[in-house]
Amino acid sequence: MLYVKRDAQGHLQQVEDTPFEGMDGELQDDSQEAQAWYANQTVESSLLQLEQSDLDMIRVLEDLITVLIRKGVVRITDLPQAAQSKLVGRSKARDALGGLHQLINNDESGLI
Repeated sequence: MLYVKRDAQGHLQQVEDTPFEGMDGELQDDSQEAQAWYANQTVESSLLQLEQSDLDMIRVLEDLITVLIRKGVVRITDLPQAAQSKLVGRSKARDALGGLHQLINNDESGLI
């Protein structure tokens, strides 16, 4: 048995395995509505993980571009103007925060 709370339109807002304050109904574990709820929660969780991963990858790509520029593999002028502006803007923002070393978490051991 699952315990649920619904909004004014009858859509599930919360589903729990145990009774909780504010619940207003129950569902069978194997009901289609419960299965749809859990499937949606899995999708939402995956999307949140991807969003965080995207933010992490932006940092990785920015660092990679910086390394390539410093090594002379690519010049900033090789990039489109919009990309140049974004990289310069982020570089200035990072410098204003005290540089790259303050943005790296203490638990990060290296670049990759």
